[in-house]
Amino acid sequence: MATVLKGARGAVNHLTLSVSDLAACEAAFYTPVLTELGYEKVEEHPGQFTVWFNAAAVSAISLSQAERGHDGPYDRYRPGFHHFAFWADSASDVDAFHDKLIGWSIPVLDAPAAYPQYGPGYYAVFFADPDGLKFELTYQTIEA
Repeated sequence: MATVLKGARGAVNHLTLSVSDLAACEAAFYTPVLTELGYEKVEEHPGQFTVWFNAAAVSAISLSQAERGHDGPYDRYRPGFHHFAFWADSASDVDAFHDKLIGWSIPVLDAPAAYPQYGPGYYAVFFADPDGLKFELTYQTIEA
């Protein structure tokens, strides 16, 4: 009998990202970040793609080797991917994750802080992968 995976309706099932150098980007960024966030590498096709899965979130992130001829600087303000945010368990989780980013030599775009312009109780850190793709770890409290 097959196992049925069921996420919340409307939740992200998977995200696929093309990266300039699969092995290098995974080693420098995706392995430490995704492992820390509860993802496990479940499929690997060297030089082609890998799949990372988070059972608690019932969500996957696939990394694909970009095709040659599509090189050029990434610009998140062009149509396409702007940034991706992961949930944190608490503001202190965001702070601890920031410390790990520094230890991994991952570029921090904006340090952990309250960002009220994004909503009440919004606390986050923003960081980038080797290709300049922007990511975020956020914790948000909403007063009822």
